Amino acid sequence: MKLTLDPGAAALLDTLHAAGYAAYAVGGCVRDLLLDRRPGDWDITTAARPEEVLSLFAPQAAATGLKHGTVTVFEGAASFEVTTFRLDGTYADHRHPDAVTFSDSLAEDLKRRDFTVNAIAMDQAGEITDLFGGREDLARGVLRCVGRPEQRLEEDALRIMRALRFSSVLGFSLAPETADAVFQGKSLLREVAVERVREELLKLLCGRCVVPALLQYAEVLGVVLPEILPAVGCDQRNIHHCYDVWEHIARTVGFVPPDAVLRMTMLLHDLGKPGTMTVDEDGTGHFRGHADVSCTLGKTILERLRFDKESTRRILTLVQWHDVPIERTPKAMRRLLHKLGEKGVRDLLQVKRADNLAQASAYHGRQGQIDTLEALLQQALEQDACFTLRQLAVNGRDLLEQGYRGREVGAALQFMLDAVIDGTLPNEKQALLKVLSTEFASNATE
Repeated sequence: MKLTLDPGAAALLDTLHAAGYAAYAVGGCVRDLLLDRRPGDWDITTAARPEEVLSLFAPQAAATGLKHGTVTVFEGAASFEVTTFRLDGTYADHRHPDAVTFSDSLAEDLKRRDFTVNAIAMDQAGEITDLFGGREDLARGVLRCVGRPEQRLEEDALRIMRALRFSSVLGFSLAPETADAVFQGKSLLREVAVERVREELLKLLCGRCVVPALLQYAEVLGVVLPEILPAVGCDQRNIHHCYDVWEHIARTVGFVPPDAVLRMTMLLHDLGKPGTMTVDEDGTGHFRGHADVSCTLGKTILERLRFDKESTRRILTLVQWHDVPIERTPKAMRRLLHKLGEKGVRDLLQVKRADNLAQASAYHGRQGQIDTLEALLQQALEQDACFTLRQLAVNGRDLLEQGYRGREVGAALQFMLDAVIDGTLPNEKQALLKVLSTEFASNATE
């Protein structure tokens, strides 16, 4: 298989080579090429020192990490990180090397990298340099640390999360010695910045093999998400469920599209079950109020991981609504659209579908109920159903002209919108204005 470099990356390598410097594409981009995946970005490693790279590519180059030998080169809308061959010293903070020594040796540079599959280099002619068996590990679907796994993970504790992420995204298993080091060193994750943990967690959650990753590494994830641990092994004791709480959660994650909000929602949606579980005289488990507790736990997690406000709002709304029954009528759908909006309703239906698919198969007939709700949603949208004030045929200016002032305007608009949503009034200006002088006025005086 002939490997083809990105044109921009190829041009960088050619320029460095012409100037007398060894240079290679390296890391994830080469790994993805070998897996027949499209690389998301391109990293270059070279014998050229940072100041030489800056001079060679000026004015398209910027010093973005000189301390660690990194220069960013811009080619149109694309950017490429060009980093000098280097040796790393000790890592006192489990994140950054205490000292960096630049090198002329590709081998020394590759030996400091995290995993063998990321320690493969390729020159501008497509020739591969693989000193640690990375290609063999790729073929076997194995993730293996370069050198001593304990040392690699202690250098940068985020590599523990990266190992789990690659297991999820690539479907790779961890080599036994690497897996042992991940479990033994899991406490190091407490020293990693929460923003870095969050980004790796979201990539993990959006992986195609997320379910086995969550099931296998719950103990590791529990260091940064201790709220998940009570769910592990929690027998639901309910005929609707064939899995414990954690396995149910993990499977629901895999049943929604790889969207960060949806997958985070599923991760959180049932975390309140262990704390709310009661068992009746028949031995059946019940979880009354678990959605509220899941929201409380979810809010704590999202704040700790510093999720943005909008994502937090969307996730917690879906968690709160995931177990709420929805009447399968046009009126109920319009009310739901009013509360959640089109995007919110579509997301909620996906959440409900996933939640049901991870239940006992005897209850998968509820998928038909969700199909009906989706049809009602589509019908409401096709009919241009009114479910927001913006869609209402009467606006605030109309009411001002009718003599309404202050809070009366908002109250009158909401009164009319409720009537339109309920189907008791058409969304027609004259009909809406007419009712204001009768029903709304009488209600307001009462």
